[in-house]
Amino acid sequence: MLNRYPFEKMLERQDLLERLDISIAWGHYEIRVLRFHLTSFPAGRIVDFHNHAEFEFHFIPRGKGKVILGDQMHSLSEGMLYLTGPGVVHYQEADSEEDMDELCLHVDIVEQPRENVDPWEAAESEETIAKLRALPLVPVQDYHRAMNCFLEAYEACDRKLIGYYTSIKQLVISILLRTVRAHDNGEIRVEAPERDMSMYRYEYAVQYMEANYSNVVTLENVAEKLHISTRQLQRIFYQVQPGMPFSRVLEDIRLGAVCRNLEESNGSIEQIALVSGFTNANYLHAVFRKRLGMTPSAFRKMKQTKSKVRVNGYE
Repeated sequence: MLNRYPFEKMLERQDLLERLDISIAWGHYEIRVLRFHLTSFPAGRIVDFHNHAEFEFHFIPRGKGKVILGDQMHSLSEGMLYLTGPGVVHYQEADSEEDMDELCLHVDIVEQPRENVDPWEAAESEETIAKLRALPLVPVQDYHRAMNCFLEAYEACDRKLIGYYTSIKQLVISILLRTVRAHDNGEIRVEAPERDMSMYRYEYAVQYMEANYSNVVTLENVAEKLHISTRQLQRIFYQVQPGMPFSRVLEDIRLGAVCRNLEESNGSIEQIALVSGFTNANYLHAVFRKRLGMTPSAFRKMKQTKSKVRVNGYE
């Protein structure tokens, strides 16, 4: 059984993606999509020398032909791509005996300074666009399968998938990135920002404890969630907040829940103890008195008295 040409469906509604008004804010740039389609050149078809004011990304999903970029002629075949930037004169010709399909993306890229931009996004967009402007005028293989992005964008739009507009914008960025990667020479560059793993694990542990304080929470099961040893987790708590070991942090979380319940509900002390993770009211009473210097009942009475004063307008 012959494999069906996957891009065939894009010829049914060639202007589908071009009907969308796609503008993408990326770092300190605005990327405006002008053309976004699949076209087919009949055998022998010639597109004489011309240039564009925008970037044009050319991909060959089927067929063969040739292109003249500047004063150099290059053969084209299935799976290749090339980029023409603003003002780059080029000539295209399909093979004399074989049709040639071309996926085209035309984008206008304009500097658009913005506030509060993620610094890493700004750096990556700056690097990518600088490389696009400097790419050599020579076709290469689509090593990173940027062509798949065209088909994915078309199908998302055609089927009106949830979030398809956002997906298409992301796919446009992906085409730019994959084009640059296809020309990449493998040079070493700055690594992406990495987490402080101790702080990340500490915050994740505390978040897990806050979400599960009413149940059984142990050093062992929290360490298991983080895929680290209990010894390592103990060390992280010591590093981040010396004097606040795991047990003390968990106790603080549970006491906070008790205080909220005492102030906001009329439940019994026994009920509040159990829903807040304490084994019984007697244990809660001992911990509460030691940490806050009063009993849970006294705390509730104090809070309720203050609340009445505020309601009556005396505070």
